[in-house]
Amino acid sequence: MMNNQEWWRGAVIYQVYPRSFFDSNNDGIGDLPGITAKMGYIASLGVDAIWLSPFFTSPMKDFGYDVSDYCGVDPIFGNLTDFDKLVASAHHHGIKVMIDQVLNHSSDQHPWFVESRSSHDNNKADWYIWADANPDGTVPNNWLSVFGGPAWHWDSRRRQYYLHNFLDSQPDLNFHNPAVVNALLETVEFWLKRGVDGFRLDTANYYYHDVELRNNPPKEEVVEGSIGVRLDNPYAYQLHLYDKSRPENIAFLQRLRHLLDQYPDTTTVGEVGCDFALETMAAYTQGKDKLHMCYSFDLLTHDSSMTHIRNTMETIEAGLGDGWPCWSIGNHDVERVVTRWGNNHDTVAKSKIYMAMLLSLRGSVCLYQGEELGLPEADLTFEQLVDPFGINFWPEFKGRDGCRTPIPWKNESLGGFTQSDEPWLPISESQLAMAVSEQEGNRHSVLHAYRDFLHIRRSHPELRHGDIEFLYNDETTLTFTRSYEGKRIYVAINTSGQDIIFPDELNVSPLTLPEAIHSGYVDGNTIVLPPFSILLASVNG
Repeated sequence: MMNNQEWWRGAVIYQVYPRSFFDSNNDGIGDLPGITAKMGYIASLGVDAIWLSPFFTSPMKDFGYDVSDYCGVDPIFGNLTDFDKLVASAHHHGIKVMIDQVLNHSSDQHPWFVESRSSHDNNKADWYIWADANPDGTVPNNWLSVFGGPAWHWDSRRRQYYLHNFLDSQPDLNFHNPAVVNALLETVEFWLKRGVDGFRLDTANYYYHDVELRNNPPKEEVVEGSIGVRLDNPYAYQLHLYDKSRPENIAFLQRLRHLLDQYPDTTTVGEVGCDFALETMAAYTQGKDKLHMCYSFDLLTHDSSMTHIRNTMETIEAGLGDGWPCWSIGNHDVERVVTRWGNNHDTVAKSKIYMAMLLSLRGSVCLYQGEELGLPEADLTFEQLVDPFGINFWPEFKGRDGCRTPIPWKNESLGGFTQSDEPWLPISESQLAMAVSEQEGNRHSVLHAYRDFLHIRRSHPELRHGDIEFLYNDETTLTFTRSYEGKRIYVAINTSGQDIIFPDELNVSPLTLPEAIHSGYVDGNTIVLPPFSILLASVNG
């Protein structure tokens, strides 16, 4: 049995991107009071927790992932009182609150960096990663930024380069300096004392760098479409041995876990993006002295085959030990799943079956806002983009704005998101027919399918906590069992538009699924999976 302090095992976490959720003051930007106003809707989904993308004080060059005050709320989102009210409302509805912690880097407008860049001998001179130029003035080594180009930016004040794994306005903090680690942990505790229940850790494997600044070797094989690889971005051509996923990271994660252990019922989920993500997930979550859970980008690629799903699951299961995974098929950084995996065809049916698959796998789950509506990627013009990543790589890569457009609450011109004529991103007209108001009254909608399946997951501990054993797969079909405390559920999934028929070799008794979910069935000794359907069944004997 799970103890009360392990609520996060098998939990479903709903990611809220505050800028795009609900605008309570009609300035065109979503805010904390807007989230509080919609807490009843979130609770109606049946999720266990919410994860709030950054709302901290920020110049917003990367829309909150460039923090200038780790303990402040940016005025566009409200204030600390608004945050406290949000937490109280969530807890009233039985929902845990997790917040995004961006510890790897700060904004270049953070007071720490302003002081650090001012001289070579100030109190925070080594709080960031500074290095002299090569004799010919070039950058210190070959490290590259995720957002394109060298990971080094020249600063004329110090006459040195500083490291930035992302935008040049996001300088990396120097975790090799104990004072930096202490200061960051103090900011984490600030939010723990305010009642947060956990943290999603942005870029959790980037914290430490190689102190010798050794060059990364080239990647032996670069395959477009593999995890994190786009051939238009030179970042994909290196094997990132020295700029991230360093062994020193483990000791920091242990210190972080020690802090959280002083606040019972709290948790962490780390974002891991690297060449060895599944192995890193295992290392970061084993032993119950580091992170509680991790998720990778392995299910955020364009590969939706059941072969890929099974291989990913079995790889992490083989090396996980007592660690714990968290899975996601969508977030604020990737193309929406029905566009990425479904090519915008059969969007309702595919939204439902991808959801049912995700919620049947072993691990905790992150659901990105709008997935419960089956929203496709919004199609924006170059002139409408605000994401610096998308602007840099247009037109081969259209950036992240298409998955960040405001949630349509009503089928009207501004989607019920705001009354401002200038929302921060356009309201996608193609999504208005999928608005919450439209789906509430349709018992067969994607929204009702999500609510129904989340209820099923809660009602069957096998799906939330059970072991997993894969039985069969091809490119579009996957079967497995989930076992817990002597009970076993059989899961069969068909992600194709064709009927799938095969023998019932386990002697199963189907569970009755709500009408919003496309269900398979048993016909004599045969299992029948109609297009885009799932069969849940008890295994007899």
